[in-house]
Amino acid sequence: MLEAWFTEMVKGIGKLFLNPLLYWAIFLIVLAGMQRIKRERKDFGIKLFDVFSEWKYTWATSIILGVIISALTIGLGIVFSYSTVLLLCLVTILVSITGKFSFLSASYTFGITYVLLLFLPFLLEKQDFIPNDLFSSVDYSGFTVLLAMLLFAESMLLLQARKGPTYPELTSGNRGGWVGQHHIRKMSIIPFFILIPSGSIAPFAAYWPYFTVGGESYSLLLVPFIVGFNHLVRGSDPVRAAGKLANTTLALSIVIWICAFISIYYPWFSAVGIISAIVGREFINYRHRSMDQQKTGFFQTSDKGLKVLAVLPGSPADRLEIVAGETITKVNGNKIYSLTAFYEALQESGAYFKLELLDKAGENRFLQGALYEGDHHELGIIFTSNPHRKKEKEIV
Repeated sequence: MLEAWFTEMVKGIGKLFLNPLLYWAIFLIVLAGMQRIKRERKDFGIKLFDVFSEWKYTWATSIILGVIISALTIGLGIVFSYSTVLLLCLVTILVSITGKFSFLSASYTFGITYVLLLFLPFLLEKQDFIPNDLFSSVDYSGFTVLLAMLLFAESMLLLQARKGPTYPELTSGNRGGWVGQHHIRKMSIIPFFILIPSGSIAPFAAYWPYFTVGGESYSLLLVPFIVGFNHLVRGSDPVRAAGKLANTTLALSIVIWICAFISIYYPWFSAVGIISAIVGREFINYRHRSMDQQKTGFFQTSDKGLKVLAVLPGSPADRLEIVAGETITKVNGNKIYSLTAFYEALQESGAYFKLELLDKAGENRFLQGALYEGDHHELGIIFTSNPHRKKEKEIV
């Protein structure tokens, strides 16, 4: 029995590399990274993060989540047909063509797939090219359970985003001038095993598989599911915003779990779970946008000093653990109220410098350091200012 499981697991891993969704996901990650870098160069004159940044900080979390989801799907005996998995992959690819990470939430990909699974059997009856029973056996309760798991995974990735980088940019403000804002943006590939009808794995208990589409033996398929999100933050600390979004997404996943459990006894309740996932995701997005728009710009310069918009990785500021949202009040004893004052005070110090800051809690911090050969001459601190592209035009 163990040999059969091991064999099917190896086969399932091998099939991962035959899944076009894996290569499409990598293409999307590279494309999104290149577009972001282009924007960074226009705004700040420098690349802040590498091309894989949206993905690479999710690797460990994604693998752990994949193991958890695999254990639950196999333990519960959730079985999907190849056609259902293929349709889900196709829907994911189609919504990703929009280029919007937010559409890669499981709420949307599973929601669209669910609707198609409901109506495709009726449409297939009117043609002779595709087998009419291709989507006739679908376990909607198991489908809703998997949706709940992936929404939980999305909440964990949002929680992890508090420690990873968020991505700054400049935009024109309502009163003229330029305003800094951040994107809480991630795209993750969560690999997890699901059961497919036909194979060498035999049922090991009377209750297993619990959610099934038929069959007497099963095989394993490793699916590279794509989860993404993109939330714009202008009026608050991106770290705190990510935490709030994680909590609300976690609450939504719990609601879907409840709907999935009820659907075991009342199958039609799976539709309630799907609708709740879509409406809930839309409500979370709307609530975040409306609350953020009501606030004043978080990264605006104040009478206390210059607010840090971003920090260049590997720079002196990064080594001193300066983070976005902190306010620089003094450089080498000189009070700072403008970018010009910051640069002039920094040039006076030579190779050594002293900084006074207010952290995000309003507490004073005192830092000192040295500039080494190859270090960024502005300490690697990014402030809200005129975009680099505009500065170049002014020079010309």
